[in-house]
Amino acid sequence: MIWDWSFAASIIPSLLDGLWVTVQVTLIGMAIALVLGLVVAVVRFSRIPLLSKLFGFFLQFVRGTPLLVQAYFAFYVLPNVGVRFSPLVTGIIVIGINYSAYTAEVYRAGIQSVPAGQWEAATALSLSAWQRWRFVVLPQAVRDVIPALGNYVVQMFKDSAILSAITVFELLSHATSIGSSSYRYLEPLTIAGLLFLAVSLPAAKLIKRLELRLAHPR
Repeated sequence: MIWDWSFAASIIPSLLDGLWVTVQVTLIGMAIALVLGLVVAVVRFSRIPLLSKLFGFFLQFVRGTPLLVQAYFAFYVLPNVGVRFSPLVTGIIVIGINYSAYTAEVYRAGIQSVPAGQWEAATALSLSAWQRWRFVVLPQAVRDVIPALGNYVVQMFKDSAILSAITVFELLSHATSIGSSSYRYLEPLTIAGLLFLAVSLPAAKLIKRLELRLAHPR
């Protein structure tokens, strides 16, 4: 098969539409993962009865099952019990919840890295639990784990292609759809790969610079 430049140029607008969907999935999904992961980490670290165990099981379950299985379950099984969303919304929720299990562990590492003296000082000042977390612990814990969380943004961007299995029309779906309708897969899949690279490489470099900027001696 020979590369056709005119065909390649004609499919770029469609692939850019798919890239935009992929970016939306990543940004909204990561927002869900960051918020939910932080809640899970704080609850588990606080050892709240019952909730800590429930969230512990949640982490084990989500991390122990493939993202694709979770996506299939949400897309094909949940509608049978009345939980029905569009493929895009389903995909965003699934990938956000999946990554929250990983961001929760990153937050946990950051919380554990806060020196014991900081906790003791907050207690000596009679700060409430909310004030301890808000003004003492989380600012230090989150600062240390921002680079690790940034790596998950890049990973989620690439993993979003899995959601094509539940008909989320993202970048890979656009590429395969063009290929099946034109019987030419060389151009769409090559350009799709280059578009993934064009976003993930600068993002990885940005995260590296952020890591160097935030690095500080204890």
